[in-house]
Amino acid sequence: MKLKTFALTGVAPFLIGTAIIGGAMAADAAGKAKFGTWGYDATSMDRSVKPGDDFFSYVNGGWAKRTQIAPDRTAAGVDVVLTDEAEQQVKEIVEGLARNPKAGPNGKEGAGGQRVGNLYAAWMDEKGLEARGTVPLKPFLAKIAAVKDKAGVAALFAEQGYESPVDIGINPDLDDPTRYVVAMDQGGLGMPNRDYYLREGAKYDGFRKAYRDYVIKVQTLAGIPDAAAKADAIIALETKIATAHWAPERTRDIEQINNPMTVAKLSALAPQLPWPAMLAQAGLGAPAKVLVAEPSQVAAAGELFAATPLDVWKDYLAYHFVRTHATFLPHAFDQANFDFFSKTLRDVPQQRERWKRGVQLVNRSLGEEVGRIYVAKHFPPAAENQTAELIANLTAAYAERFKTAVWMDEATRKAALVKLGTFDPRLGHPKKYIDYSSLKIDRGDLLGDAVRAEQFQWDLQLARYPKPVDRELWDMVPQEVNAYYNPLANQITFPAAILQPPYFDPNADPAANYGGEGAVIGHEMGHGFDDEGRHFDETGKVRDWWTAESVKAFSVRTAALGSQFDAYEPVPGVHINGKLTMGENIGDLGGLEAAYAAWRRYVDKHGEPAKIDGLTGDQRFFIAFAQSWQTKVREGALRQQLLTNPHSPAEYRVNGIVRNVDAWYAAFNIQPGDKLYLPPEKRVHIW
Repeated sequence: MKLKTFALTGVAPFLIGTAIIGGAMAADAAGKAKFGTWGYDATSMDRSVKPGDDFFSYVNGGWAKRTQIAPDRTAAGVDVVLTDEAEQQVKEIVEGLARNPKAGPNGKEGAGGQRVGNLYAAWMDEKGLEARGTVPLKPFLAKIAAVKDKAGVAALFAEQGYESPVDIGINPDLDDPTRYVVAMDQGGLGMPNRDYYLREGAKYDGFRKAYRDYVIKVQTLAGIPDAAAKADAIIALETKIATAHWAPERTRDIEQINNPMTVAKLSALAPQLPWPAMLAQAGLGAPAKVLVAEPSQVAAAGELFAATPLDVWKDYLAYHFVRTHATFLPHAFDQANFDFFSKTLRDVPQQRERWKRGVQLVNRSLGEEVGRIYVAKHFPPAAENQTAELIANLTAAYAERFKTAVWMDEATRKAALVKLGTFDPRLGHPKKYIDYSSLKIDRGDLLGDAVRAEQFQWDLQLARYPKPVDRELWDMVPQEVNAYYNPLANQITFPAAILQPPYFDPNADPAANYGGEGAVIGHEMGHGFDDEGRHFDETGKVRDWWTAESVKAFSVRTAALGSQFDAYEPVPGVHINGKLTMGENIGDLGGLEAAYAAWRRYVDKHGEPAKIDGLTGDQRFFIAFAQSWQTKVREGALRQQLLTNPHSPAEYRVNGIVRNVDAWYAAFNIQPGDKLYLPPEKRVHIW
C-alpha cells in the first residue's frame, strides 16, 4: 500500500512552474526591485512579437531565446531559480547537521537535527550503498516469496511500501470534513497513468517497449530469475489494471467520486478481496464507513485479483517494491530508474546531482523538521504581514465581483459571499510542527530509513484517525515553492519559500505585485468557486449550495472555456484536456480578473501611476502576470503533464487566459486580426 494524497481530497496546488510573486503594497518601498527598474527585466521581452498575437512570447521571448534548460531539469523558468535557491539554503542546513549531528550548525537543533543529518548522510554514502549491494533488499523480497496464498498477497496490499491495485488511505470525510474517514483510490500502475498503456501510436509503443526493458533490468539487478517472462506477465497485469482506471478528468467529478459505503457493501462490490482482513492489517480496524473514489475500478480489481495466478501477483509485488525503492539501492538501480522515468518519459538527459536529490529526500521524509530550521533562518515576518494585506484586498475584489456577477442569482450570491468571508489564509509555516521523535534513522541503512519513513507517515495518519480533523496541519512544507487551496477546510496556504525574492519583492512596483502575487492569491481563492470547489460549502462539506439556475449559467461559461483549451495542441497529437484542466483554468482566469480588480482599487486610492519605461500601470500589471509564467519545458515532460496533470502548460496559462480579459485588450490595444483576439461575445467571464 502506498501512502498518497487522494484526488478526492480536493487539494489544489498551484504547480511549479508557478507564478512569480511580487511584494505587496510597496508603492514607496526603499531599495531596488529584484528585476529591472520596476519588477520586470525588459530584456526578457521580444518586441518583434505583437502582444495580440502571442502575449507569452512578447513578454518572455527574449528570455526564451537566451535560456537553455539545465541538463538535469525538465524545465527552466523563474520558479527554477527560486527552487534552486531554496535547495541551496536547505543544503547548507543538512550538510551542517550531517557534519555535526548532535549539535547542528547553530548548536541548538538537537535530536531533530540529528535525524535530518543522519538521513542526509545515509543518502550521500554512495560507497556504503555499493558495498551493501542488494543485501538490504533481500528481507523484503523474502517476505514476498514466503507468501503461500492470495490472502498473503492481500495482506501485503494493505502494508506500507507494497504496491496495490487499490490504494487505502485516510481522508477528511467529504460529508463531514471535521472527521477522518477511510478512503480508497485507484492505483497499481508503474507508468504515470492509463494513457501510457492504452494510447495508440509509435510514440507510446516506444514507451511500452522501454518500460518492458526497464522491468526486466530492475528484476535482473535484484537477482530475480526469469526476468523477461515475468516482465511480460507483470505488464499484462498492469495493462488490465489500467484499462479499468478512470480517465483523470473523471476523477475530478466530486459527485462521481463521493461514494461512501460500509465494509459489507465494499465486500459485495469486490467480494474477491478480503476487505475486513486488509483493513485490519492496515491498522484501520473495522471502520463504519469507507469512501470509495472509483467503484468500478475497485470491482475490476477484485476480479483481477481472483483471475490472476498467485505467482504473478508475487512477481508484481517484488518488482514494484524494487521499483519504488530503486533510488535507495546501488547506483545501477538508481540509474535504471532515471533512464526510464526521466530520460525516456520526460526527455531529461542528465541525472540531478546527488546532493540535490538528498535535499529532496529530507524534505519528503523529514519535511517539517527541516522546515522548522529553514523558517528560523530564511523567513522574515514582514513577508507574512505584507502578504496578509494583499489577501485582504483580493477578498474585497472577489466580493465586488460576486455582487456584480449577472449570471448569479441572489441565493447563490449570498452563499458565495458567506464562503468568501470564511476563507482561512495561512502563510509561511505551520503553527506547530510534526514530532518525528519515533522515527529511527540509521546512517548505515538507507533502504531501511526509507521504509521506516513510509511507515512513520502512515502511523502519523493512524494516530489522527478517527479523531477530529486538525485544521492546523499543512500539506506542504515551508521550504516548498508552491501554494494550494484545500476545499475541505476552505484554506489557502502559501509556504515560506514562495514568499521571498524573486517571487516576493517588497521593492517592486505595485502593478507588478498585483499582476504577480495578486494573481496567485486570486487563483487559490478562486478554487473555492471552480467546478470542484463549488461543491464544497463554507465548512468544507460537500453540499449543493448553488441553485440550479446558477449551476446552469456557470456551466455555459465553463463549457466555453473548456472548448477554448481543448483546441490547443502543445505537443503534436496531444491536446490540452479542457475537462481535466478546468479547475486550474478557472482559477487562472478568475484569479487574474480579481487581481486586476484589486489593482484598480489600489489605483482608486493612490491615483493613476506614472508610466515606467514607457509602460502604463495596466500594461505593467499584465506583463508581470505573463512574466510569472516564464517557463520552457522539455517535450517529454510536457507530454506527461498533458496526459496526467490538471494544470495547463505555462504558455496557455497566459495566452489562453488574457484573451478573455477585457482590460488586457484595452491595455495593449488588441484589435480584430490579432491572433489572440476574441470578439467580446466569445470571451469567457466567470467572476
